[in-house]
Amino acid sequence: MMQEQTIATEVLIIGGGVTGAGVMRDLSLRGLHTLLVDKRDLCAGASGGNHGLLHSGARYVSNDPHSAGECRQENELLKKLAPQCVEQTGGLFVAVEGDDPGFAEYFPHLCRQVAISCEEIAISEAKRLEPHLSDRIFKVYRVADATIDPFRLALENVAHASAASGSRYLPHTEILGFEIADGEIRAALCRDTRTNSLLRVVAKQYVNAGGAWAMDISRLAGCTDVNLLYSKGTLLVSHDRMTRHVINRLRLPGDGDILVPGGTVSVLGTTSVRTMNLENIRPTVAEIDLNVKEGAAMIPALATARYIRAFSRVRPLLQCNLGDDDREAKRGFALLDHTSQGLANFCTITGGKLTTFRLMAEKTADLVAARLGNNEPCTTTSVPLPDGEACRWTEPGASPKYWYHANNADDMILCECEMVPQSAIDEIVKGAPGAEKEMTLEAIALRSRAGKGPCQGSFCGIRICSYLYDRGYYRDASGLRHMRDFFNERFKGQKTVIWGQQAAQMELAEALHCGLLGLDTLEEE
Repeated sequence: MMQEQTIATEVLIIGGGVTGAGVMRDLSLRGLHTLLVDKRDLCAGASGGNHGLLHSGARYVSNDPHSAGECRQENELLKKLAPQCVEQTGGLFVAVEGDDPGFAEYFPHLCRQVAISCEEIAISEAKRLEPHLSDRIFKVYRVADATIDPFRLALENVAHASAASGSRYLPHTEILGFEIADGEIRAALCRDTRTNSLLRVVAKQYVNAGGAWAMDISRLAGCTDVNLLYSKGTLLVSHDRMTRHVINRLRLPGDGDILVPGGTVSVLGTTSVRTMNLENIRPTVAEIDLNVKEGAAMIPALATARYIRAFSRVRPLLQCNLGDDDREAKRGFALLDHTSQGLANFCTITGGKLTTFRLMAEKTADLVAARLGNNEPCTTTSVPLPDGEACRWTEPGASPKYWYHANNADDMILCECEMVPQSAIDEIVKGAPGAEKEMTLEAIALRSRAGKGPCQGSFCGIRICSYLYDRGYYRDASGLRHMRDFFNERFKGQKTVIWGQQAAQMELAEALHCGLLGLDTLEEE
């Protein structure tokens, strides 16, 4: 029987999305020691599968003004306190012929009700700013939308928490159940999903920040008061950056109505489809076609653009007597203390948006700190998020900036699409949050830009793996398996966009990975 290890902490946080990472940082800045666990890795759920949009709040003024106001507040804070994670693109809301002119006229009034800045601009000015806009637009407003890097945001929060209080992050750690006695959780039983070894975590407080899995985690503790609906969203990544601004359709929220620029690409989406499946979420051809069709109404060039990837994630929505349209769901969050369920040291934070993660973390940390008798106030509204060395490689364009500055001819570029050098891989393996004894290529890619360019890792996957063998980091066939798994994950996102130039790219990748390396015949351990 495999031996069980026991470790202790003041607070166990379950779920490595940006909310869990935010709770970890907030509590650490109050002097509390925390342990953050995730059954996969940071941002494996909705936090890593979204537009990367830092909402101005304008999208929700018509159907959820409370959430709109929260987004406006957090948008302004994050721009000041985490500028290294934000690109201040600005946003445009555009009405296209066929859209409701009455809604377009009323939109500024809705924005003013929640203090959201909204400025009407002339069609000629909009076309000057964004030449790809449709000739059929008839109303344009400028708002304070921006883009944010969720991966760097999570990494920086975890890194700051570790530095502030010695808090730890453990990936690949799945919650199996809880030991409960006398109205309290005494321990959480966990399993390492890679080795199957067992870990018993003893804490004073337990926080469920499991995102779409929050309801399942709460059920493990015997709590039935977390009730969620699941909405699958599918998005596409274009080969090129199509616009400078975030482009929103000026109508009630719908499918394919946001185009978000980020780095050298743009992200188009999203759909909203009710689902009960949390583990095997994949884009469909129908969802891709719908996004392209709707997006092309705003930006006609989207109809013929090259797409290098598609992806899907699940949004956890608070259940509130919805009909068939998940767009009717409020985008607010809920903090449940579970005292009505007979537990005094367990809480769940769920719902919300990427934009409101800090506020969600603050409210959760207030509850947890009060329960522990900690009177330290929240400081995440004023303390800037440090710019960590090992976290910087997710920033679009960061690699060439640092590489050219170093002026080191021996620092070979391993990912040519995103200009990721050897030094980036060394730094990530050595010191990035969640660094392990043997990191997978997928884990390295999450902490860098590797594999996110036009070739989707076809070449850099081989180069990085070879480099890690040369450094003695990989020593047996496990490195080849990591490479195969990395390529499989990339291919999962390309299946529904294989046409035109992308089809030729896939032919080349198949020849390299199967014909040359024989990864398709690699045996399992």
